[in-house]
Amino acid sequence: MALRRAASLLLLRPRLRSPIPTPTRRTLNPFAPPPPRRYFSPRPPPPPPVPASADAIADAAEAAFDAARTTYDMLASFSRLEAAVPANDKRLALACLKLGQHLEASGSADPSRILSLALRCLGILEAGRSASPSSSSDAVSLAMALHLAGSASFDLSRFHESLSFLSRSLRLLTPLLPNKDAAAADGEESTGGFDVRPVAHAVRLQLANVKTALGRREEALADMRACLDLKESILPPGSRELGAAYRDLAEAHAAVLDFKQALPFCQKALQLHESTLGTNSVEVAHNRRLLGVIYTGLEQHEQALEENEMSQKVMKSWGAAGPELLHAEIDAANIKIALGKFDEAVSVLKNVAKQVEKDSDMRALVFISMAKALANQEKVRDTKRCLEIACNILEKKEYTAPDKVAEAYVEVSSLYEMVNEFDKAISLLKRSLEMLERIPQAQHMEGNVAARIGWLLLLTGKVSEAVPYLEDAVERMKDSFGPKHYGVGYVYNNLGAAYMEMDRPQSAAQMFALAKEVMDVSLGPHHSDTIEACQSLANAYNAMGSYALAMEFQKRVIDSWRNHGPDAKDELKEATRLYNQIKKKALAFLSPEDRATALPELHEQEEDSDSARAA
Repeated sequence: MALRRAASLLLLRPRLRSPIPTPTRRTLNPFAPPPPRRYFSPRPPPPPPVPASADAIADAAEAAFDAARTTYDMLASFSRLEAAVPANDKRLALACLKLGQHLEASGSADPSRILSLALRCLGILEAGRSASPSSSSDAVSLAMALHLAGSASFDLSRFHESLSFLSRSLRLLTPLLPNKDAAAADGEESTGGFDVRPVAHAVRLQLANVKTALGRREEALADMRACLDLKESILPPGSRELGAAYRDLAEAHAAVLDFKQALPFCQKALQLHESTLGTNSVEVAHNRRLLGVIYTGLEQHEQALEENEMSQKVMKSWGAAGPELLHAEIDAANIKIALGKFDEAVSVLKNVAKQVEKDSDMRALVFISMAKALANQEKVRDTKRCLEIACNILEKKEYTAPDKVAEAYVEVSSLYEMVNEFDKAISLLKRSLEMLERIPQAQHMEGNVAARIGWLLLLTGKVSEAVPYLEDAVERMKDSFGPKHYGVGYVYNNLGAAYMEMDRPQSAAQMFALAKEVMDVSLGPHHSDTIEACQSLANAYNAMGSYALAMEFQKRVIDSWRNHGPDAKDELKEATRLYNQIKKKALAFLSPEDRATALPELHEQEEDSDSARAA
């Protein structure tokens, strides 16, 4: 018992402990096995978030898309918006429109992708309009989507589809445009604070581009004039952009050789830019150069040269000579050729040739103009050499710049014609026509080239080959320039001459009557070419044996030449001789009692009447 108590006391006595030693850092043995891994219990997952409503998600996605500025951010936020809203949601339609406009402006997407976005927007908006009444703002959004689809279709060379989209867009916008006398605020109030005039201007401008590509130049001019009217109502009177609009319209008229209409618009552009930018501005130089081209077309060569020299003076004040200055110097050389200053023109062109690259298209233009000067001096050998150099350069650029090369081939062919190389001229024109037929935007040139081929074939006696080209040219030119353009009248006249050569006077009379009708409108009844068409019509009726009609039109020829005064003395004498010859033939077929009433008498003056109706 005592032993057990002693043992219990010993166990209850507190034990003495030694101090805890400081652990020393041990060097790890790289060859020792790794310590066993310790496993800890994973942290419990956080509670699930409270789900947001679908409207909140859609609103957040819409806000993110509206805030996006770069293409990458817009595409990313558009994808989130697309997933957050229904497929027929109007917000998605407007996002498609905004994204498509951004991609078009940046040029960072394929036109087919832009067209897809526009069509998707159109589908949603049109479905919404059919389901509920639409407002003017909905009409504007739909018009903008149609414009986007039209622009993308144009970039894809689908011109007729583009024309359809743009025409629909214009029909929607026209009722929303303010009257000319109304203030701009009225136009904004009618569309909920949005001015539709800039949208209408964009649609009109694109319509002009599409119609130009389709060769319908006259209709394109009407759209460009509407663009100018809209800009005049939007921009302040002294705006630089308004001056550029005047010049654009002048260039459009000059492109269809309507220099009389081009002149006042170019003068307005020059006056506006001089008053706002000064006489030495870039815009003034461009205006003066265009004025030189217009005065050349009007055959006012002294004024053309004066404007060209003033333009060059401004350009030289800018510093180093650039392409604009070199083109102006080539224009000056061509004007001097028209004035008969051939040596001066060649000197200018030699100086330009030293400043351009060996195989550049500008060097080809230099040698073409030099050939023109040499051809007028009847230096045939040197002319042909210059044309060969130009053609060698142009051949290398047929695939990179087919429109410019095709146009240059037309001018080269006219110079080969001047040195009586007709086969070479016809060959180049046919080559040019083949190239133009592959360029949708050059349809307006096809009619001119086909007409030229037909005329040269007719001139070289290949009448049967000429007729198809002339018939094709008439239709193309009517579509491009309108049925009353003077160029159409010339083709009708050549076609009539071809039918006369083929002994088809009745068909010839129809063509000559149409030619005279066109020239009466475009050139005037007393223009020398109009008189020649009337003479050809009289000859056709004479060949048909319709002597009364032949004498009727021959009298008109006499009266017209008489109005020209002493300068047309020889033409008047010849026209009178032909009249007496027709009358003599007619009298041989008439009985004495019919002669006094069946044949018209030759009077001093007689008013003109409708030649087509007489035919």
